[in-house]
Amino acid sequence: MSERIKIGISACFFHADPSRDIFRGKTLQYIEQSIAHWVQSGGALAVMVPSPEGETKRTAPYDPPTLDEYAQWLDGLVLMGGSDLWPGSYGEAPLSEKWQGDRIRDEYETALSKAFVAAGKPVLGVCRGLQLLNVAFGGTLYQDIATQLPGARTHRDASVYDRNLHDIEFVPGTRLAKLYGGRRGATVNSVHHQGIKDLAKDFVVEARCPDDGVIEAMRWTGPTYVAGVQWHPEFHWQREHVLNDDPILQDFLAECRARRKGSHE
Repeated sequence: MSERIKIGISACFFHADPSRDIFRGKTLQYIEQSIAHWVQSGGALAVMVPSPEGETKRTAPYDPPTLDEYAQWLDGLVLMGGSDLWPGSYGEAPLSEKWQGDRIRDEYETALSKAFVAAGKPVLGVCRGLQLLNVAFGGTLYQDIATQLPGARTHRDASVYDRNLHDIEFVPGTRLAKLYGGRRGATVNSVHHQGIKDLAKDFVVEARCPDDGVIEAMRWTGPTYVAGVQWHPEFHWQREHVLNDDPILQDFLAECRARRKGSHE
C-alpha cells in the first residue's frame, strides 16, 4: 500500500480569556472533527498546523518549526471555516464592533497559505478559507452581506445553521463545472454573512448564487492549485439532497498526489 498523503488543516483560535471557566487565560488552537473526517474520507492523513506564534516563554534555546517547514513536509493545505476576517486585512475599518474579526488568525493563515503556494503545494479554502485566500491575493469582502448588499438572500441563519440551503450555478467551462459533468448547478449549505466583494486578481469565478450573484467558488489561474468554495463540503458529507462534494475532494487530493510524485521524480 502506498504511503498516504498528508494534508494540513489550518487551526481555529480561542484566544486567551481570563473570564473563561475552563482553560482560563489559555489560547486554544483546534480543528473541527467534521473537516478532519472529510479529508480523511479521501484516504489522506489530516494534520492540524499550529501557529508558531504565541506566549510560550522558554529559558533554554527554542527553535520552533516554521510554516515553511510544514509546507515542505505536507502535501496540501485546507483552510477551514470559522471567525470573520478583520476588515483591516483588506484596508477597511469595521462597520460594526461585532465585525472586528480575528486579525491574529488572518495573519497566521495568510502566511500559511503563502508558504504552501511558494512550495508549489495545493491549497483549498472552505468558507472563511475562500475569503482568506481572496484577501491574501488582494481582494476585498462584504463585511456583512445583509447590510452591504440589499436584496441579497439570507446566507446565514443561526437558527438552522448548516441546514440553511440555497442553489448555486456553476460557471460553464470552469474546472469545477467539468468535475460535475457540465451540470448547471446544485444545492449547498450557507452559513456565512461575509462574502467576496472584489475578486482578487488572477482568480476566476467558478460558481455563484443565482439569487443575488454572491460568489460561491473561485480558482487561481496561477501556476499552482489554489481554489475555494463558500459552502462547507464537510457538512454535506453523507447527507441527501445536497451537492456530493467527493469530486472536489478527490480532485484536490489527486493534485496533491501528482505534486508529490513530481517532486520525487
